Amino acid sequence: MESAEIRRRWLSFFEEHGHTAVPSASLIADDPTLLLVPAGMVPFKPYFLGEAKPPAPRVTSVQKCVRTPDIEEVGKTTRHGTFFQMCGNFSFGDYFKEGAITLAWEVLTKSVEEGGYGLDPEKLWITVYLDDDEAEAIWRDKIGVPAERIQRLGMGPNFWSMGVPGPCGPCSEINYDRGPEFGVEGGPAVNDERYVELWNLVFMQYERGPGEGKEDYPILGELPSKNIDTGLGLERLAMILQGVQNMYETDTLRVVMDKATELTGIRYGAENGTDVSLRVVADHMRTSVMLIGDGVTPGNEGRGYVLRRIMRRAIRNMRLLGATGTVVKDLIDVVIDTMGQQYPELITERKRIEVVALAEEAAFLKALKGGTNILETAVTETKAAGGKVLAGDKAFLLHDTWGFPIDLTLEMAAEQGLSVDEDGFRRLMQEQRDKAKADARAKKTGHADLSAYREVADTSGATEFTGYTSVAGESTIVGLLVDGVPSPAATEGDEVEVVLDRTPFYAEGGGQLADTGRIRLDTGAVIEVRDVQKPVPGVHVHKGVVQVGEVTVGAPVFASIDATRRRAIARAHSATHLTHQALRDALGPTAAQAGSENSPGRFRFDFGSPAAVPGTVLTDVEQRINEVLSRELDVQAEVMSIDEAKKQGAIAEFGEKYGERVRVVTIGDFSKELCGGTHVHNTAQLGLVKLLGESSIGSGVRRIEALVGVDAYNFLAKEHTVVAQLQELLKGRPEELPEKIAGMLGKLKDAEKEIEKFRAEKVLAAAAGLVESAKDVRGVALITGQVPDGTSADDLRKLVLDVRGRVQGGRPAVVALFTTANGRPLTVIATNEAARERGLKAGDLVRTAAKTLGGGGGGKPDVAQGGGTDPAAIGDAVAAVERLVTETA
Repeated sequence: MESAEIRRRWLSFFEEHGHTAVPSASLIADDPTLLLVPAGMVPFKPYFLGEAKPPAPRVTSVQKCVRTPDIEEVGKTTRHGTFFQMCGNFSFGDYFKEGAITLAWEVLTKSVEEGGYGLDPEKLWITVYLDDDEAEAIWRDKIGVPAERIQRLGMGPNFWSMGVPGPCGPCSEINYDRGPEFGVEGGPAVNDERYVELWNLVFMQYERGPGEGKEDYPILGELPSKNIDTGLGLERLAMILQGVQNMYETDTLRVVMDKATELTGIRYGAENGTDVSLRVVADHMRTSVMLIGDGVTPGNEGRGYVLRRIMRRAIRNMRLLGATGTVVKDLIDVVIDTMGQQYPELITERKRIEVVALAEEAAFLKALKGGTNILETAVTETKAAGGKVLAGDKAFLLHDTWGFPIDLTLEMAAEQGLSVDEDGFRRLMQEQRDKAKADARAKKTGHADLSAYREVADTSGATEFTGYTSVAGESTIVGLLVDGVPSPAATEGDEVEVVLDRTPFYAEGGGQLADTGRIRLDTGAVIEVRDVQKPVPGVHVHKGVVQVGEVTVGAPVFASIDATRRRAIARAHSATHLTHQALRDALGPTAAQAGSENSPGRFRFDFGSPAAVPGTVLTDVEQRINEVLSRELDVQAEVMSIDEAKKQGAIAEFGEKYGERVRVVTIGDFSKELCGGTHVHNTAQLGLVKLLGESSIGSGVRRIEALVGVDAYNFLAKEHTVVAQLQELLKGRPEELPEKIAGMLGKLKDAEKEIEKFRAEKVLAAAAGLVESAKDVRGVALITGQVPDGTSADDLRKLVLDVRGRVQGGRPAVVALFTTANGRPLTVIATNEAARERGLKAGDLVRTAAKTLGGGGGGKPDVAQGGGTDPAAIGDAVAAVERLVTETA
């Protein structure tokens, strides 16, 4: 049975049993504590925590999941993988243990002809929690599983919680006996390789308190409403139903390995080392396609780094298998063809996925070349210093500058006989991440515990947003935090976070900046609002400072936004929609939005593109946008179902999570997008849009920055003034200026070449004199000297090599010349073959000289370069070189 059919049967079975089938959520987790969705229940977490109302009392899904903690183990074993699909059925206060167990047994053992999976009941083993007598009784007495095939296990494997205070409960797992060829008998308590876990049924019936680990926390009591959360691994069931040894041999992964075999000529099963690489390629390429499909783009942070890491690991393993050309397109096409049977959007988005993936492959192949040179230099320096460990800061540099995943650095260093200071690397990585997370957390949630906001939501409900139709209105304070702590009152000067029952203030989201303004009380107290965020769904938190008076919870207020600022932001947001559509018209659907920021009078728009957008295309896009403005198109917003929005062709942002009801913003017959932001009423209100240019912000992602309205006019007015000044200076018409300036720059460049040629000739003219000044040091011709300040490193190198070439008669020679450039000392040292035979290596000599100069350096045995910070130490550096020559020769 193919994976697509397993998925179809799952959803069909549970729909027939009263469940509402919901589509898989995006892999981009709607949870600030997660980068990616790692488990099937994650999208339902708000329902289990009571933060939101579930769509139905019974729900089923097949959720896309990605886990990467054990990424280094992928391929080495057949059990580790990064992407998997979790089939789940969920009950929110509806059926409980008996219902969950009965449904599970029925779908697993029901015949294939009747819509089930047709598993042999005799091969199924059950585990329950140590004291869960109820679950054991249901399995034994109602289902009929023999007592000897039911085993009791402890909290570690058979008790579940989210890791934080909240719902928890015992589990019951269904395991499949694969037979004696997979190990000794005795059930899952003895051998989990033979008795493979298929399905975990979680019975949420208790509330837990704080504590560490899987077992060290108190059980506070029973939950008032008991829930069910189950998860069956689709790949594991496919392994059983398809009769293969492991998940890599199932239909959706085996085809990728077969394609890798076709591209490299390496057959799976021939040798363990190549099998590992083939499994890495299959797993990582499938995961890459699924991530890109959900809107993730390669980068150096967060989920972008996860994607970059696994893509580059896959490409590197193809190289190890012998691939020499580009391979990504062939591999991802196979993944899309296979997974597209379950997720048709992959086929629809094939072109966009290919563009992002191919751009990352091209970037990595380029980085591989440049980064390899950096790594080789670092390896040479480490070995020369007698080290066995590559420094952590070198590994961090390779990651941060060249995009080398740490496992790639580990592999390449190991090939040179070195280990890597992983602790040092991870410390630097953690410092970078901690800073980024702290900055983001401080902005989004202030310093408050999220539970404080949830408490406000539980007692007062969601904030009603009135800002689509008004800029001011009466309201009531329903929540107040001072320095992140709930408080009944705040006084003048206090930094506060205020929750209102209704507000005209737009909370930052969808690329639109938050409103600013004031909240006034009848008592005369005033709060200046500087930012508005939604740390938990439905709650607008107004951040600001009490300017005058005292503020109390329950007080009636009048909230008003800065309307002028709002109108400028609305113009920018509408201009962003026009820019998005104009780009898609010019470049195709691959120019999908990858992010935006709409601020007063200006905006930036990020979009997918494998290369820079030509200036002529950007000019055409700008012209198209301004033509739309002149058409005076109405801008309308309408709330509808997500299905209706898709039918109407509304554009949705990749990676954004949408509910069943969505807001669609339509601009005439030109643009239609899902959007919760504020907009103008007519395109004529924008006035003017000026695109300032575009640039790269990451692999396959470009950014356009632009001005709108008065800001665009002011920019053009300044440009006009500059052009007028250039006309006066160059005595020409505006259209003649580029040619005149190009001519002047050409002449300047020619003059610089002449000056450089003269300088080089002057430097090389000193070569003969330097050779004559050679000093005999134990039979070695030592030539040292300081050339005129300002000599470039390139000219100094040429002079050193020229002098070395002038030493006659096979005499050992060392040439060490120094200069000062931009206030810093520089040295180049070269040795001839005769000198190297006596142990004199340029790299050793440069390190000695550079250390004296207060710096460092390195290079090859025949020529090396270094520098420092102290020009006054050049004389001492010359003496240090001479001493080393004396000692070595």
